[in-house]
Amino acid sequence: MRIGDIEVLAVMDGTGTEKAAGILTRPGIDDPWACHRHHHEPDGTLSLPLGGFLVRSRERIVLVDAGVGPHDDGTYRGGALLESLAVHGLAPADITDVVFTHLHFDHVGWASVDGRPVFPHATYRAHRADWQHFVTGPAATPEAVAKLTPVEEQLELFDTDFTLAPGIDALHQPGHTPGTTVYVLSSGGRRALLLGDVVHSVVQFTERDWQVIWDVDPAAASAVRNRIADQAADTDTLLTAAHFPGMRFGRILATDGPRRFVAV
Repeated sequence: MRIGDIEVLAVMDGTGTEKAAGILTRPGIDDPWACHRHHHEPDGTLSLPLGGFLVRSRERIVLVDAGVGPHDDGTYRGGALLESLAVHGLAPADITDVVFTHLHFDHVGWASVDGRPVFPHATYRAHRADWQHFVTGPAATPEAVAKLTPVEEQLELFDTDFTLAPGIDALHQPGHTPGTTVYVLSSGGRRALLLGDVVHSVVQFTERDWQVIWDVDPAAASAVRNRIADQAADTDTLLTAAHFPGMRFGRILATDGPRRFVAV
C-alpha cells in the first residue's frame, strides 16, 4: 500500500484466538453477534492477526507495534515478525524507529528478547501515560516490564502529539489504554490511519455502542472509535487496525445506511 511517497505494509507475527462474545459485547443484549455471525468462525471464535506495520518514508524505516513475539500460550502464538521483515529485505538493524500504539503484550513482543533489544539502532517511542500504567505504575504487568525495561536506553517517551517524520504523525487517543496513540500517514493527497486497538473488529464501525473487555475507559474508547469513524465516513481516508482480517486497509461507508467497513 502506498500513501503518496510513503509505503506501508503489514508484517505478520502470528495469530490469537478469542471467543467473539467473550471480548466484544453490547450492554443489555444477550446475543449481540446474532446479525454478525459472518464476522466470526462457525464455532464463535475470532481469529486475531498479530503483528505490526512497516512504514517506509524517505527519512525513516518505522515499525508500528512489535507483535506478540516468540510466544505460544495456546491462545496467542507468534514468532514470525522478523521473517516477515526479511521478506521485505529488512533486518532488525535496518529499523530506525519502533513506535507503539499502546503497550499491551501482543504489541510489544519483539521489543526485546532474552533481555536485549531486538532492534539495535532504533529509537523506541511510547506514550508516557502507557509507560507509567504498564511499566512503572501500580498496575504494571510482568509482561510489559520484561519486554520494555531492556529498551530504556533507546527509549523516548512522549506526552504530546508529534510528527515523527514528514507525513507520519502521532495523535494521542486515550480510552483503550491511557496512552493509546493513532499514527496518521499523509502524502500526495492521500491519508491513512493506523488505529492499533482503537478497534478490534470491523463490526465496531457498524455497532456504535459495542465494548471490548480490554478498554481501560470504555466510554472514552467508544467516543474515540465513533469520532474517528464518523470523520472518515464517505471520504478517501483509509483505516486499518492491528487485528482486522488480513490486517487490510479499508474505507468507512455510510451513505445508504449504518456505517460499514469496506476493505480495499
